Amino acid sequence: MKHNAIYPGTFDPFTNGHLDVLERALNIFENVIIVIAENSQKSPLFTVAERQAMITEVIGGYSNLSVEVLREGLLADYARKVGANAIVRGVRQVKDFEYEFQMSLLNRHLYPEVTTVFLMPNVKYTYIASSIIREVSMLGGDVSKFVHPCVMEMLNKKRMERTEHQS
Repeated sequence: MKHNAIYPGTFDPFTNGHLDVLERALNIFENVIIVIAENSQKSPLFTVAERQAMITEVIGGYSNLSVEVLREGLLADYARKVGANAIVRGVRQVKDFEYEFQMSLLNRHLYPEVTTVFLMPNVKYTYIASSIIREVSMLGGDVSKFVHPCVMEMLNKKRMERTEHQS
């Protein structure tokens, strides 16, 4: 039996913490689909196309990975459609777990064949969130230790665009 997983998130931007969880998932599953979810409750810094390009560059060396976009619909339906038997979720702290636990139970109700797998990143990434990376970067802080060089380049470009736009 093939073990296929999806790893959903907004990934705005994709951090080394995301990559760490992804690499842990690859130790368990044969194939992983990174699913970029559009979230109407968030105001992303990067477009979906920019996030997809950024992630594709970061994971370029992996053959058992792909990057897809979920523009609408339920994650459980998407998992069923692609034949995934697991949903990978990164959990950094108790607050993350409480929300993810609720989502896991709902997804199990909607698609009983799927299992949510919670993976903890390396301790050095437990305090890193995309929102913090965005904020620090937009204020001129150095986040290069927490993101791939191509992500850092895109963050710098966004900061420059905002600076020019505000002038």
